[in-house]
Amino acid sequence: MVKGIYTKSFLERNQAEFPEWQRIAFELLAETVADDADTFPCIPGRQAFLTDQLRIAFAGDPRENGTVEELALLLAEYGNISRDTGKYTSLVVLFDTPEDLAEHYSIEAYEELFWSFLNRLSEQDEKEWPADMPADPEHYKWEFCFNGEPYFILCATPAHDARRSRSFPYFMITFQPRWVFENLNDSTAFGRNMSRLIRSRLQAYDQAPIHPHLGWYGGKDNREWKQYFLRDDESQVSKCPFSYLKNMFNKMK
Repeated sequence: MVKGIYTKSFLERNQAEFPEWQRIAFELLAETVADDADTFPCIPGRQAFLTDQLRIAFAGDPRENGTVEELALLLAEYGNISRDTGKYTSLVVLFDTPEDLAEHYSIEAYEELFWSFLNRLSEQDEKEWPADMPADPEHYKWEFCFNGEPYFILCATPAHDARRSRSFPYFMITFQPRWVFENLNDSTAFGRNMSRLIRSRLQAYDQAPIHPHLGWYGGKDNREWKQYFLRDDESQVSKCPFSYLKNMFNKMK
């Protein structure tokens, strides 16, 4: 196991060795994903956690550039090992979330922080994006990439309320490798059935309606970036705040 990237079972055995905020964050993650009532909407995510396929990392304050550099190393390592961790694997990153961040940031402020973090993370990428990956987020095949690996991304924050599936007491980003979805798409009966089950759970779990931008990767009307960060309502920024080309320019300066 790569240092800094942990399994559930390792954290359960060694909790005493971790700082208090990390112990609390992990316990809350376990309570959320593996709740006794089995209500967590993401069935593959719950299965990944329970079967030790999920990988968990801790990072510093997301506003700090040092945290970006730290996560760049971890995400590159995760990309190297992800195919050996299970078909439902994801990397859940739990960030140190000081009181001023946890209690005083609005959803819109977290949204700005999230996109700023992704842009700064991209500037740390030592590899060019795959040749077949569009640079334009408005292309239906676009996905965020790092170290040559495409990832679907989910962000959860302390400010979310009505959209409970995007709420967590600590700033949290989940990186899901695109290859995980090879059998989880609308071209397979398994994928279509899983989608129905997850949507049914979302309706029961959230106090907000299912977001209209949730869709399948590769669909001509789908835009992946619109699903990365969802507000409590259906409003959204008009243009994707992420720019791969701008990040590459900044990296060369």
